[in-house]
Amino acid sequence: MKRKLITENDIVALVRKGVNTLHVEKNAIITPAARDKINDLKITVIVDEKGTPREVSKHSIDNGMKSLGRRIALASDHTGFAIKEEMKSFLKELEYEIVDLGTHSPDSCDYPDFAFAAAKKVALRETDFAIIFDATGIPSAITANKVPGIRAATCYNEFSAKSSREHNDANVLALGAKTLGTETIKSIIKVWLASEFLGERHQRRLDKITDIEKHFLGGKI
Repeated sequence: MKRKLITENDIVALVRKGVNTLHVEKNAIITPAARDKINDLKITVIVDEKGTPREVSKHSIDNGMKSLGRRIALASDHTGFAIKEEMKSFLKELEYEIVDLGTHSPDSCDYPDFAFAAAKKVALRETDFAIIFDATGIPSAITANKVPGIRAATCYNEFSAKSSREHNDANVLALGAKTLGTETIKSIIKVWLASEFLGERHQRRLDKITDIEKHFLGGKI
């Protein structure tokens, strides 16, 4: 039997009708964005007593978690501190080895310091990958991409996460703590870590990026 898909738009439409209770069928699929919206709007979810809702592609994602390296650097500025701490616990539950590079408090700090520290760990191959957090993920990605050999991607959904790994061989994931909900961030991380570089024509394009990098490292403009 086909399972019902509940999206963020469905939750918004529900609220616009003045309804604050969501009734879901057995084995209904609730997307991560919908879960975040449910939490934000404090929607009450009533599940069929015979079953519980499940996340999109949870089984297939979980089965692919061991495809990549297991040592990951985490870093954030003050805006990403809380979500970094939460994702640190989340990744440890998935049996990843975590190297926490800070920040270690919500006190104001400068994102370049932490994004660079994480990118450096990857460039020196002291960790397999890095995940960095700030308000939008953009400034940390800009910083990380100044380090030779780093391909940092700011991802905002599962598709961009999968594409950044399969097509661009991204080795740093940048996420926005103020632009994404917790469940969406978890889903993006799981997809990113479960995806592998496809090579072939994509490698040819990456080689061209590397050539550009070498051009400027040689002092040429």
